[in-house]
Amino acid sequence: MLLPYSADAGFGADKVGGTPCVNLADDDRCTIHDDLRETGWKGCTIFECFGAGQQVSQVSYEGRSWRDPSVNRGEMAAVFSAMRVIHEMLFHLEEALERQPGNASALEVRQHLEGVGDLPPEDVLALDIDDLVEEVGQVLREVSADVRGEEGTSRRNLMGRDLRRAGLADANLRGAHLIAADLRGVDLGLADLLGADLRDAKLHGANLSRSLFLTQPQLNAALGDADTQIPARLRHPWLN
Repeated sequence: MLLPYSADAGFGADKVGGTPCVNLADDDRCTIHDDLRETGWKGCTIFECFGAGQQVSQVSYEGRSWRDPSVNRGEMAAVFSAMRVIHEMLFHLEEALERQPGNASALEVRQHLEGVGDLPPEDVLALDIDDLVEEVGQVLREVSADVRGEEGTSRRNLMGRDLRRAGLADANLRGAHLIAADLRGVDLGLADLLGADLRDAKLHGANLSRSLFLTQPQLNAALGDADTQIPARLRHPWLN
């Protein structure tokens, strides 16, 4: 509730930071949760905090909510933004360690990030998030290259393209622009999808079950069906 959003980003309305959402009930539940896409709030289905919200409210602010008058909402919003990035990195590191359980670099940086969760708000805000992102990114790049067999050439601007015969199995698609790309029936194998933009990508019948570093928000932003295969750790957004 602390972050701003805009209608242009798929949130149905414009909202400034620190104000409650128009769809927020008194018990902090969403009043239109089951009809978000149908009512123009697709952005809500794409956003994921990776558990950072609970961490901030229960640990960083010791059980106090954003409604508490003693809470500095601006500070809490900044802490949440930083913690969300940290939790997303932990999510990816967990996968990296599933792929390579003995990876010393991944274990070391995960231990460091887990310790960040216990820091007071002012210490969280003092962290250099960009440096942490670069450190984790290097670990993930190395794991990706090892798992896929090579670093490979990055494929970037693939927006709107028909990729059904592009041979993308095991490809390096890190940060690729795949908006509205046609990947129907494609087996992506061990493709690295870290940070790939999958908004409105057609994944009907595609196999992403072994793909690296795929997240729930990426899937939620894409188009697919019951035949789309995804990693077991994620939820299938196209099953009723």
